[in-house]
Amino acid sequence: MQVLSDTTFKQLGLNPKTLKNLDKAGYKNASPIQAEFIPIALTGQDCIGQARTGTGKTAAFMLPSLERVDVSEPAIQILALAPTRELSEQVMEESRKLCGGRIRLAVGVGGRPINQQIRALESGAQAIIGTPGRVLDLLRRRALHLDKLKVVILDEADRMLDIGFRPDIERILKQCPEKRQTLLLSATMPGPVEKLARRYMHEPDMVDLSEDNVVVDTIEQFYITVDEDRKRSTLLRVLAQERPAQAIVFTRTKRGADKLQEIFSRKLKSNRIAAIHGDLPQRKRDRVIKDLRAGKLRLLIATDVVGRGIDISGISHIINYDIPEFCDDYVHRVGRTGRLSSAMNGRAITFVRLDQGGELTNIEMRINTVLPEYRIDGWEAYVPKQRTERKVRKFGA
Repeated sequence: MQVLSDTTFKQLGLNPKTLKNLDKAGYKNASPIQAEFIPIALTGQDCIGQARTGTGKTAAFMLPSLERVDVSEPAIQILALAPTRELSEQVMEESRKLCGGRIRLAVGVGGRPINQQIRALESGAQAIIGTPGRVLDLLRRRALHLDKLKVVILDEADRMLDIGFRPDIERILKQCPEKRQTLLLSATMPGPVEKLARRYMHEPDMVDLSEDNVVVDTIEQFYITVDEDRKRSTLLRVLAQERPAQAIVFTRTKRGADKLQEIFSRKLKSNRIAAIHGDLPQRKRDRVIKDLRAGKLRLLIATDVVGRGIDISGISHIINYDIPEFCDDYVHRVGRTGRLSSAMNGRAITFVRLDQGGELTNIEMRINTVLPEYRIDGWEAYVPKQRTERKVRKFGA
């Protein structure tokens, strides 16, 4: 699949030490968002990057930011905000690879001992990556000082606003130096994100690689009409027919995820199935993600806590057991497969009850694609009282 540009990192204006680290990590060619975003960010200009999930946004914003750090100055010079602990820690690990150990990094997230994070700051951390709530807590405790700050990064800005972080983000931005660079990355650009950018960014350049088709081209997408009382049986048959290498099954509720995990572990007699959601203790969440990345899990049943931002390249299938409430959540759930670092095409199958046809139409309009119907050999997921044809939707009609 064509996921990298013809532009090499050497052509982007990065310094030789950075290029050496990239070469050591095996990075040669930049992705399109990296090729467009990095040269602008290196100038110190505020910049907004809009690109679909799984396209390499982390390196796009971290590489130019890390280059601005004065390694002789033991003070925070980069602040990166992300919506979840998992994403913050993923950005942290990626940043470690990109800087090659030259820059001291700290993470600021809930679910981790705050004293350890304070000690990392006191020992001269030069960049902090964290969630808005914990970063604000560190500021209130006067453990985090932003007077030497050079770059603020808002990663997955749309998601941070979706889950209610806007007040925290604004409180943090008001404590940042006026003379700073602000980089904002987002898969979608709804009104609240545009408003935030207008208020806190200075004449930002815009790099928009979202395209009309906001879902990665390498993902085959389907819907299947299903009766509520046939969903579990249908899921079993989908798994048997598809034989996924690794799959994430999305539910709307934490209780639904736990129940499905319990039933399927028993039915399939497998210990390679796990559930993950916001009520799971952080240590267990970490273990689940680690096992998934290591290939120890074949099936993960999840709420939207892992709906976006977690880079797990081995996921071959996404199954929306419950259709997502919001169209953008569909985009980010489906983005867990067909990743930049994966050589495989992904497949996404969405379960749709008869009364959810309007929600499916909204998703199709959002991604500008009419989904084909998925068929299971020898099985009717939906048994109509009076069989009717599904209406064909025409956009703009």
